[in-house]
Formats: sequence, C-alpha cells, structure tokens
Amino acid sequence: MAIVDVVVIPVGTDGPSVSKYIAEIQTKLKAFKAQGKIDYQLTPMNTLIEGELKDLFEVVQAIHELPFDKGLDRVCTNIRIDDRRDKSRKMHDKVKAVQDHLTDGGK
Repeated sequence: MAIVDVVVIPVGTDGPSVSKYIAEIQTKLKAFKAQGKIDYQLTPMNTLIEGELKDLFEVVQAIHELPFDKGLDRVCTNIRIDDRRDKSRKMHDKVKAVQDHLTDGGK
C-alpha cells in the first residue's frame, strides 16, 4: 500500500481561486473510492491518496487531465510517493503512530 501526496495546479484560470477545479478532482476521487481502488483525504494544501501503486498512477493521471478537460492549456502536478514495503500502513496508522509518541511523553 502506498500513499501519494498530490497537488494539481491549473495554470491560466480566470482568477486566483482554483477551488472549482479541486472540487471536480474530489468528485473524481470519490468515484475511484467507490470502485474500491483508493482512499483519499483533502487537506488545505494538497490531497493524500492511498492505494496500490499501479492504481495510484492511474488516479493521478486521471485527476491531472481534469483541468485540461475544462479548456485549460497548462496544468502542473506535483506528486510525492511514500511506498513502504516491509509492512502495510494506512494514512491513519501513520498519524496514530505520531500521536502515540505524543501521549507517552515522546519516549
């Protein structure tokens, strides 16, 4: 199981807000989640997507294409991949591991 941190940046929009593009991306991610391929989490600065690596590449390509489908001529997408193979960890497991360190006094 891998986690991708992805930021899709539509270039050449009518104004500085890109929330309508991000909303469309979230709708597409919801459809992938309904297929059982991924889980995802929107944050104020990015979207985290969790799943098998081959599925994640498919999802990233699909959401990268969405602003082009709306008529834009340029899209920049940044991705960072966390692919741990020695054990299966989900997004919430990683957060819980940090929280456990906080509750036990940082030991």
